[in-house]
Amino acid sequence: MNVKEGSLQAPTRHALDWRSPDFYDEAKLFAELERVYDICHGCRRCVNLCTAFPTLFDLIDESATGELDGVEKRRYWEVVDRCYLCDMCYMSKCPYVPPHPWNVDFPHLQLRAKAFKFRKGAKLRDRLLSNTDAVGKLATIPIVSAAVNAFNKSAPARAVLEKTLGVHRERVLPEYRSPRFRSRAEPKADQPVVDGSRAPGKVALFSTCYVNYNEPGIGHDLLAVLAHNAIPAVLVESEACCGMPKLELGDLESAAAAKARNVPALAKLAREGYALVTPVPSCTLMFKQEFPLMFPEDVDVAAVAQAMFDPLEYLAARHRDGLLKTDFRNALGRVSYHIPCHLRVQNVGQKTRELLEMIPGTAVTTVERCAGHDGTWGVKVEYFEQSMKIGRPVFRQMAANEPQHVSSDCPIAARHIEQGMGVTESRRRHPISLLRLAYGI
Repeated sequence: MNVKEGSLQAPTRHALDWRSPDFYDEAKLFAELERVYDICHGCRRCVNLCTAFPTLFDLIDESATGELDGVEKRRYWEVVDRCYLCDMCYMSKCPYVPPHPWNVDFPHLQLRAKAFKFRKGAKLRDRLLSNTDAVGKLATIPIVSAAVNAFNKSAPARAVLEKTLGVHRERVLPEYRSPRFRSRAEPKADQPVVDGSRAPGKVALFSTCYVNYNEPGIGHDLLAVLAHNAIPAVLVESEACCGMPKLELGDLESAAAAKARNVPALAKLAREGYALVTPVPSCTLMFKQEFPLMFPEDVDVAAVAQAMFDPLEYLAARHRDGLLKTDFRNALGRVSYHIPCHLRVQNVGQKTRELLEMIPGTAVTTVERCAGHDGTWGVKVEYFEQSMKIGRPVFRQMAANEPQHVSSDCPIAARHIEQGMGVTESRRRHPISLLRLAYGI
Protein backbone atom coordinates (compact mmCIF):
# COMPACT_ATOMS: atom_id res chain seq x y z
CA MET A 1 0.00 0.00 0.00
CA ASN A 2 1.27 3.46 -0.90
CA VAL A 3 1.03 5.42 2.37
CA LYS A 4 1.58 9.16 2.21
CA GLU A 5 2.50 11.27 5.21
CA GLY A 6 0.28 14.10 6.33
CA SER A 7 -3.15 12.51 6.77
CA LEU A 8 -3.82 12.63 3.04
CA GLN A 9 -5.80 9.45 3.48
CA ALA A 10 -8.92 9.30 5.61
CA PRO A 11 -8.08 8.15 9.15
CA THR A 12 -9.27 4.74 10.19
CA ARG A 13 -9.81 3.48 13.71
CA HIS A 14 -8.80 0.09 15.05
CA ALA A 15 -11.10 -1.75 17.43
CA LEU A 16 -10.33 -1.25 21.10
CA ASP A 17 -8.92 -4.56 22.36
CA TRP A 18 -10.01 -3.79 25.90
CA ARG A 19 -10.77 -7.38 26.94
CA SER A 20 -7.28 -8.65 26.16
CA PRO A 21 -4.89 -9.17 29.14
CA ASP A 22 -2.22 -7.32 27.14
CA PHE A 23 -4.38 -4.18 27.25
CA TYR A 24 -3.74 -3.95 31.01
CA ASP A 25 -0.14 -5.20 30.99
CA GLU A 26 1.89 -2.43 32.65
CA ALA A 27 5.14 -3.05 30.77
CA LYS A 28 3.41 -3.20 27.40
CA LEU A 29 1.34 -0.12 28.19
CA PHE A 30 4.38 1.97 29.10
CA ALA A 31 6.30 0.71 26.08
CA GLU A 32 3.50 1.94 23.84
CA LEU A 33 3.24 5.24 25.72
CA GLU A 34 6.97 5.72 25.20
CA ARG A 35 6.73 4.91 21.49
CA VAL A 36 3.85 7.29 20.84
CA TYR A 37 5.13 10.09 23.09
CA ASP A 38 8.45 10.01 21.24
CA ILE A 39 6.64 10.38 17.91
CA CYS A 40 4.65 13.31 19.36
CA HIS A 41 7.89 14.86 20.60
CA GLY A 42 9.31 14.80 17.08
CA CYS A 43 6.19 16.34 15.56
CA ARG A 44 4.51 18.74 18.03
CA ARG A 45 1.66 19.70 15.71
CA CYS A 46 -0.90 19.24 18.51
CA VAL A 47 0.69 21.66 20.98
CA ASN A 48 -2.25 24.09 20.87
CA LEU A 49 -5.10 21.61 21.29
CA CYS A 50 -5.17 20.97 25.04
CA THR A 51 -2.80 20.88 28.02
CA ALA A 52 -1.79 17.21 27.56
CA PHE A 53 0.65 17.99 24.76
CA PRO A 54 2.28 21.09 26.32
CA THR A 55 2.70 19.05 29.51
CA LEU A 56 4.46 16.28 27.58
CA PHE A 57 6.72 18.69 25.73
CA ASP A 58 7.59 20.63 28.89
CA LEU A 59 8.53 17.39 30.63
CA ILE A 60 10.84 16.55 27.75
CA ASP A 61 12.35 20.01 27.33
CA GLU A 62 13.02 20.38 31.04
CA SER A 63 14.57 16.92 31.40
CA ALA A 64 18.29 16.30 31.71
CA THR A 65 18.60 15.01 28.14
CA GLY A 66 16.01 17.15 26.39
CA GLU A 67 14.59 13.93 25.00
CA LEU A 68 11.87 11.54 26.16
CA ASP A 69 14.45 9.22 27.72
CA GLY A 70 15.11 11.95 30.29
CA VAL A 71 11.50 11.84 31.59
CA GLU A 72 10.67 9.48 34.44
CA LYS A 73 7.92 7.13 33.38
CA ARG A 74 5.88 7.84 36.51
CA ARG A 75 5.45 11.36 35.14
CA TYR A 76 3.68 10.02 32.06
CA TRP A 77 0.56 10.11 34.24
CA GLU A 78 0.68 13.91 34.15
CA VAL A 79 0.01 13.65 30.42
CA VAL A 80 -2.60 10.92 30.70
CA ASP A 81 -4.61 12.85 33.30
CA ARG A 82 -4.73 15.94 31.10
CA CYS A 83 -6.17 14.10 28.11
CA TYR A 84 -9.96 14.33 28.20
CA LEU A 85 -10.52 12.24 25.06
CA CYS A 86 -11.86 15.00 22.82
CA ASP A 87 -10.36 13.12 19.80
CA MET A 88 -9.37 16.32 18.03
CA CYS A 89 -5.69 15.34 17.74
CA TYR A 90 -6.69 12.11 16.03
CA MET A 91 -9.28 13.61 13.71
CA SER A 92 -7.77 16.96 12.79
CA LYS A 93 -4.04 17.17 13.48
CA CYS A 94 -2.03 13.95 13.67
CA PRO A 95 -0.35 12.90 10.40
CA TYR A 96 0.49 9.44 11.76
CA VAL A 97 -2.94 7.95 12.47
CA PRO A 98 -3.88 4.68 10.75
CA PRO A 99 -3.51 3.76 7.93
CA HIS A 100 -0.04 5.29 8.45
CA PRO A 101 2.28 2.45 9.57
CA TRP A 102 3.22 4.33 12.77
CA ASN A 103 -0.36 3.68 13.88
CA VAL A 104 -0.71 6.54 16.37
CA ASP A 105 -4.02 6.75 18.21
CA PHE A 106 -3.19 9.15 21.04
CA PRO A 107 -6.69 9.37 22.57
CA HIS A 108 -7.27 5.63 22.73
CA LEU A 109 -3.80 5.06 24.13
CA GLN A 110 -4.62 7.52 26.92
CA LEU A 111 -7.92 5.67 27.39
CA ARG A 112 -5.96 2.43 27.78
CA ALA A 113 -3.81 4.10 30.43
CA LYS A 114 -6.89 5.43 32.21
CA ALA A 115 -8.37 1.93 32.20
CA PHE A 116 -5.15 0.53 33.69
CA LYS A 117 -5.22 3.25 36.34
CA PHE A 118 -8.89 2.71 37.11
CA ARG A 119 -8.22 -0.92 37.93
CA LYS A 120 -5.75 0.28 40.54
CA GLY A 121 -8.48 2.31 42.22
CA ALA A 122 -10.47 5.51 41.56
CA LYS A 123 -11.34 8.47 43.76
CA LEU A 124 -14.79 8.65 45.31
CA ARG A 125 -15.26 11.99 43.55
CA ASP A 126 -14.59 10.49 40.13
CA ARG A 127 -16.91 7.56 40.73
CA LEU A 128 -19.62 9.93 41.97
CA LEU A 129 -19.33 12.48 39.16
CA SER A 130 -19.41 9.76 36.51
CA ASN A 131 -22.54 8.16 38.02
CA THR A 132 -24.88 10.64 36.36
CA ASP A 133 -27.99 8.49 36.56
CA ALA A 134 -27.81 7.77 40.28
CA VAL A 135 -26.96 11.37 41.16
CA GLY A 136 -29.62 12.72 38.79
CA LYS A 137 -32.38 10.49 40.13
CA LEU A 138 -31.62 11.54 43.70
CA ALA A 139 -31.08 15.23 42.97
CA THR A 140 -34.33 15.64 41.02
CA ILE A 141 -36.58 14.47 43.83
CA PRO A 142 -38.60 17.70 44.37
CA ILE A 143 -37.50 18.50 47.93
CA VAL A 144 -33.96 17.29 47.28
CA SER A 145 -33.50 19.33 44.09
CA ALA A 146 -34.21 22.61 45.89
CA ALA A 147 -31.67 21.74 48.59
CA VAL A 148 -29.02 20.59 46.09
CA ASN A 149 -29.40 23.72 43.95
CA ALA A 150 -29.19 25.99 46.99
CA PHE A 151 -26.13 24.10 48.22
CA ASN A 152 -24.40 24.48 44.85
CA LYS A 153 -24.94 28.25 44.94
CA SER A 154 -23.69 28.69 48.51
CA ALA A 155 -20.08 29.90 48.81
CA PRO A 156 -19.49 28.24 52.21
CA ALA A 157 -21.04 25.00 50.99
CA ARG A 158 -18.93 25.05 47.83
CA ALA A 159 -15.80 25.55 49.91
CA VAL A 160 -16.71 22.39 51.82
CA LEU A 161 -17.43 20.55 48.57
CA GLU A 162 -14.04 21.58 47.20
CA LYS A 163 -12.22 20.39 50.32
CA THR A 164 -14.05 17.09 50.65
CA LEU A 165 -14.69 16.00 47.07
CA GLY A 166 -12.35 18.16 44.98
CA VAL A 167 -15.05 19.98 42.98
CA HIS A 168 -13.77 23.49 42.32
CA ARG A 169 -15.69 26.14 44.24
CA GLU A 170 -15.79 28.55 41.28
CA ARG A 171 -17.23 26.12 38.74
CA VAL A 172 -20.83 27.04 38.01
CA LEU A 173 -22.76 23.79 38.23
CA PRO A 174 -25.98 23.07 36.32
CA GLU A 175 -29.17 23.07 38.34
CA TYR A 176 -31.22 19.92 38.78
CA ARG A 177 -34.78 20.25 37.51
CA SER A 178 -37.92 18.68 38.84
CA PRO A 179 -39.97 17.32 37.17
CA ARG A 180 -37.66 15.38 34.89
CA PHE A 181 -37.99 15.58 31.13
CA ARG A 182 -39.12 12.00 30.62
CA SER A 183 -41.93 12.32 33.17
CA ARG A 184 -43.51 15.29 31.35
CA ALA A 185 -42.53 14.68 27.72
CA GLU A 186 -45.43 14.44 25.26
CA PRO A 187 -44.09 13.14 21.96
CA LYS A 188 -46.56 13.07 19.08
CA ALA A 189 -46.51 9.84 17.12
CA ASP A 190 -49.80 10.13 15.18
CA GLN A 191 -48.51 11.87 12.03
CA PRO A 192 -47.94 9.79 8.89
CA VAL A 193 -44.35 8.65 8.34
CA VAL A 194 -42.66 10.27 5.35
CA ASP A 195 -39.21 8.77 4.85
CA GLY A 196 -36.54 10.68 2.98
CA SER A 197 -33.56 9.36 1.07
CA ARG A 198 -31.16 10.69 3.73
CA ALA A 199 -33.05 10.06 6.96
CA PRO A 200 -36.06 8.08 8.21
CA GLY A 201 -39.36 9.86 8.71
CA LYS A 202 -39.85 8.97 12.37
CA VAL A 203 -37.70 9.61 15.46
CA ALA A 204 -36.99 7.78 18.68
CA LEU A 205 -35.54 10.18 21.23
CA PHE A 206 -32.83 9.07 23.67
CA SER A 207 -33.13 12.02 26.02
CA THR A 208 -29.73 11.69 27.86
CA CYS A 209 -29.05 12.21 31.55
CA TYR A 210 -28.34 15.91 31.09
CA VAL A 211 -31.62 16.73 29.35
CA ASN A 212 -33.62 14.46 31.65
CA TYR A 213 -32.22 15.85 34.91
CA ASN A 214 -30.70 19.27 34.17
CA GLU A 215 -32.19 20.99 31.12
CA PRO A 216 -35.50 19.33 30.23
CA GLY A 217 -36.40 22.35 28.14
CA ILE A 218 -34.02 21.18 25.40
CA GLY A 219 -35.97 17.94 25.09
CA HIS A 220 -39.34 19.71 25.04
CA ASP A 221 -38.05 22.11 22.38
CA LEU A 222 -36.84 19.20 20.25
CA LEU A 223 -40.21 17.47 20.45
CA ALA A 224 -41.93 20.74 19.50
CA VAL A 225 -39.68 21.19 16.44
CA LEU A 226 -40.31 17.59 15.36
CA ALA A 227 -44.07 18.03 15.79
CA HIS A 228 -44.02 21.28 13.83
CA ASN A 229 -42.38 19.39 10.97
CA ALA A 230 -44.96 16.57 11.19
CA ILE A 231 -42.29 14.05 12.19
CA PRO A 232 -43.74 11.36 14.47
CA ALA A 233 -41.67 10.80 17.59
CA VAL A 234 -41.48 8.44 20.53
CA LEU A 235 -39.29 8.23 23.59
CA VAL A 236 -36.97 5.28 23.93
CA GLU A 237 -38.96 3.04 26.27
CA SER A 238 -36.27 2.98 28.94
CA GLU A 239 -32.79 4.46 29.07
CA ALA A 240 -29.75 4.71 31.30
CA CYS A 241 -26.61 6.82 31.05
CA CYS A 242 -24.92 6.29 27.68
CA GLY A 243 -21.66 5.34 29.42
CA MET A 244 -19.45 8.19 28.21
CA PRO A 245 -18.62 9.48 31.73
CA LYS A 246 -17.51 5.97 32.70
CA LEU A 247 -15.49 5.60 29.51
CA GLU A 248 -13.65 8.87 30.16
CA LEU A 249 -12.81 7.64 33.65
CA GLY A 250 -11.39 4.41 32.23
CA ASP A 251 -14.17 2.32 33.77
CA LEU A 252 -14.73 0.18 30.69
CA GLU A 253 -16.71 -2.50 32.50
CA SER A 254 -19.31 0.09 33.53
CA ALA A 255 -19.35 1.47 29.98
CA ALA A 256 -20.04 -2.07 28.77
CA ALA A 257 -22.86 -2.35 31.31
CA ALA A 258 -24.37 0.86 29.90
CA LYS A 259 -24.23 -0.69 26.45
CA ALA A 260 -26.02 -3.79 27.72
CA ARG A 261 -28.78 -1.67 29.26
CA ASN A 262 -29.35 0.64 26.29
CA VAL A 263 -28.46 -1.06 23.03
CA PRO A 264 -31.12 -3.81 22.86
CA ALA A 265 -34.02 -1.35 22.98
CA LEU A 266 -32.28 1.05 20.62
CA ALA A 267 -31.46 -1.72 18.14
CA LYS A 268 -35.12 -2.79 18.09
CA LEU A 269 -36.17 0.76 17.24
CA ALA A 270 -33.46 1.07 14.59
CA ARG A 271 -34.71 -2.10 12.90
CA GLU A 272 -38.26 -0.71 13.01
CA GLY A 273 -37.07 2.20 10.88
CA TYR A 274 -36.63 4.94 13.48
CA ALA A 275 -33.93 7.56 13.41
CA LEU A 276 -32.31 7.50 16.84
CA VAL A 277 -31.69 11.05 18.06
CA THR A 278 -29.67 12.18 21.09
CA PRO A 279 -29.44 15.89 21.95
CA VAL A 280 -25.96 15.72 23.57
CA PRO A 281 -22.99 15.17 21.19
CA SER A 282 -20.97 13.04 23.63
CA CYS A 283 -23.87 10.60 23.97
CA THR A 284 -24.31 10.49 20.19
CA LEU A 285 -20.58 9.80 19.80
CA MET A 286 -20.73 6.98 22.35
CA PHE A 287 -23.24 5.12 20.22
CA LYS A 288 -21.79 6.12 16.85
CA GLN A 289 -18.10 5.50 17.57
CA GLU A 290 -17.05 4.20 20.98
CA PHE A 291 -19.38 1.22 21.34
CA PRO A 292 -18.66 0.05 17.77
CA LEU A 293 -14.93 0.16 18.59
CA MET A 294 -15.45 -1.67 21.89
CA PHE A 295 -17.81 -4.26 20.37
CA PRO A 296 -16.89 -4.51 16.66
CA GLU A 297 -18.68 -7.85 16.15
CA ASP A 298 -21.96 -6.86 17.83
CA VAL A 299 -24.67 -6.53 15.18
CA ASP A 300 -27.00 -4.63 17.53
CA VAL A 301 -24.31 -2.04 18.23
CA ALA A 302 -23.75 -1.67 14.47
CA ALA A 303 -27.48 -1.21 13.85
CA VAL A 304 -27.69 1.51 16.50
CA ALA A 305 -24.62 3.33 15.17
CA GLN A 306 -26.09 3.32 11.66
CA ALA A 307 -29.40 4.80 12.86
CA MET A 308 -27.95 7.37 15.31
CA PHE A 309 -28.21 11.09 14.55
CA ASP A 310 -27.36 14.38 16.18
CA PRO A 311 -30.66 16.34 16.13
CA LEU A 312 -29.40 19.10 13.83
CA GLU A 313 -27.77 16.51 11.57
CA TYR A 314 -31.15 14.81 11.31
CA LEU A 315 -33.03 18.03 10.58
CA ALA A 316 -30.44 19.05 7.97
CA ALA A 317 -30.95 15.69 6.25
CA ARG A 318 -34.70 16.30 6.23
CA HIS A 319 -34.10 19.71 4.70
CA ARG A 320 -31.97 18.24 1.91
CA ASP A 321 -34.78 15.80 1.23
CA GLY A 322 -37.15 18.77 0.93
CA LEU A 323 -39.05 17.71 4.05
CA LEU A 324 -38.22 20.45 6.57
CA LYS A 325 -40.43 23.48 7.03
CA THR A 326 -38.75 26.87 6.70
CA ASP A 327 -41.66 29.01 7.87
CA PHE A 328 -39.57 30.92 10.37
CA ARG A 329 -41.43 33.79 12.00
CA ASN A 330 -38.78 35.32 14.22
CA ALA A 331 -35.33 36.67 13.44
CA LEU A 332 -32.65 35.71 15.92
CA GLY A 333 -30.26 38.61 15.33
CA ARG A 334 -26.61 37.93 16.18
CA VAL A 335 -25.84 34.36 17.24
CA SER A 336 -22.45 33.18 18.44
CA TYR A 337 -22.35 29.46 17.79
CA HIS A 338 -19.73 27.05 19.16
CA ILE A 339 -19.08 23.65 17.55
CA PRO A 340 -18.16 21.19 20.33
CA CYS A 341 -15.35 18.68 19.83
CA HIS A 342 -17.54 15.60 20.14
CA LEU A 343 -19.71 16.90 17.30
CA ARG A 344 -16.73 17.83 15.12
CA VAL A 345 -15.27 14.33 15.33
CA GLN A 346 -18.54 12.83 14.06
CA ASN A 347 -17.59 14.26 10.65
CA VAL A 348 -21.11 15.37 9.76
CA GLY A 349 -20.15 18.92 8.76
CA GLN A 350 -21.49 22.16 10.17
CA LYS A 351 -25.15 21.23 10.00
CA THR A 352 -26.19 23.43 12.91
CA ARG A 353 -24.64 26.51 11.32
CA GLU A 354 -26.32 25.69 8.00
CA LEU A 355 -29.75 25.50 9.61
CA LEU A 356 -29.35 28.63 11.73
CA GLU A 357 -28.20 30.60 8.67
CA MET A 358 -31.46 29.70 6.93
CA ILE A 359 -33.38 31.85 9.43
CA PRO A 360 -34.02 35.37 8.03
CA GLY A 361 -32.54 38.20 10.06
CA THR A 362 -29.96 35.94 11.67
CA ALA A 363 -26.18 36.42 11.54
CA VAL A 364 -24.16 33.44 12.80
CA THR A 365 -20.59 33.70 14.05
CA THR A 366 -19.11 30.21 14.21
CA VAL A 367 -16.34 29.28 16.65
CA GLU A 368 -14.66 25.96 15.89
CA ARG A 369 -12.31 25.41 18.81
CA CYS A 370 -12.26 23.33 21.99
CA ALA A 371 -13.83 25.17 24.92
CA GLY A 372 -11.98 23.03 27.46
CA HIS A 373 -14.71 21.77 29.79
CA ASP A 374 -15.23 18.15 28.76
CA GLY A 375 -17.83 16.61 31.02
CA THR A 376 -16.46 16.25 34.54
CA TRP A 377 -12.84 17.21 33.75
CA GLY A 378 -13.33 20.97 34.04
CA VAL A 379 -15.26 20.57 37.30
CA LYS A 380 -12.31 19.09 39.18
CA VAL A 381 -10.23 21.32 41.42
CA GLU A 382 -6.94 20.31 39.80
CA TYR A 383 -8.14 21.08 36.25
CA PHE A 384 -10.60 23.97 36.59
CA GLU A 385 -8.00 26.68 35.92
CA GLN A 386 -6.66 24.75 32.94
CA SER A 387 -10.17 24.35 31.52
CA MET A 388 -10.71 28.11 31.78
CA LYS A 389 -7.33 28.76 30.15
CA ILE A 390 -8.14 26.47 27.23
CA GLY A 391 -11.48 28.20 26.85
CA ARG A 392 -10.28 31.82 26.87
CA PRO A 393 -9.90 32.15 23.08
CA VAL A 394 -13.39 30.71 22.69
CA PHE A 395 -14.82 33.07 25.31
CA ARG A 396 -13.30 36.07 23.49
CA GLN A 397 -14.50 34.99 20.06
CA MET A 398 -18.00 34.19 21.28
CA ALA A 399 -18.34 37.63 22.91
CA ALA A 400 -16.69 39.64 20.14
CA ASN A 401 -19.81 40.55 18.15
CA GLU A 402 -21.98 41.24 21.22
CA PRO A 403 -24.46 38.50 20.33
CA GLN A 404 -28.07 38.27 21.37
CA HIS A 405 -27.67 34.50 21.68
CA VAL A 406 -24.82 32.19 22.70
CA SER A 407 -25.23 28.61 21.59
CA SER A 408 -23.46 25.25 21.44
CA ASP A 409 -24.73 21.79 20.55
CA CYS A 410 -23.12 20.68 23.83
CA PRO A 411 -25.14 22.27 26.67
CA ILE A 412 -22.29 21.72 29.15
CA ALA A 413 -19.85 23.56 26.88
CA ALA A 414 -22.42 26.35 26.53
CA ARG A 415 -22.57 26.76 30.32
CA HIS A 416 -18.77 26.81 30.47
CA ILE A 417 -18.64 29.47 27.75
CA GLU A 418 -21.29 31.53 29.51
CA GLN A 419 -19.24 31.43 32.70
CA GLY A 420 -16.06 32.37 30.85
CA MET A 421 -17.72 35.29 29.05
CA GLY A 422 -18.87 36.78 32.35
CA VAL A 423 -21.87 39.06 32.66
CA THR A 424 -23.27 39.97 29.24
CA GLU A 425 -26.66 40.65 27.71
CA SER A 426 -26.42 37.43 25.67
CA ARG A 427 -28.93 34.65 26.24
CA ARG A 428 -27.65 31.06 26.33
CA ARG A 429 -29.83 28.78 24.22
CA HIS A 430 -29.34 25.36 22.66
CA PRO A 431 -29.55 25.38 18.82
CA ILE A 432 -32.76 23.33 19.00
CA SER A 433 -34.23 25.98 21.30
CA LEU A 434 -33.18 28.66 18.81
CA LEU A 435 -35.01 26.82 16.03
CA ARG A 436 -38.15 26.64 18.16
CA LEU A 437 -37.86 30.36 18.87
CA ALA A 438 -37.43 31.09 15.17
CA TYR A 439 -40.46 28.97 14.26
CA GLY A 440 -42.48 30.84 16.88
CA ILE A 441 -43.96 27.67 18.35
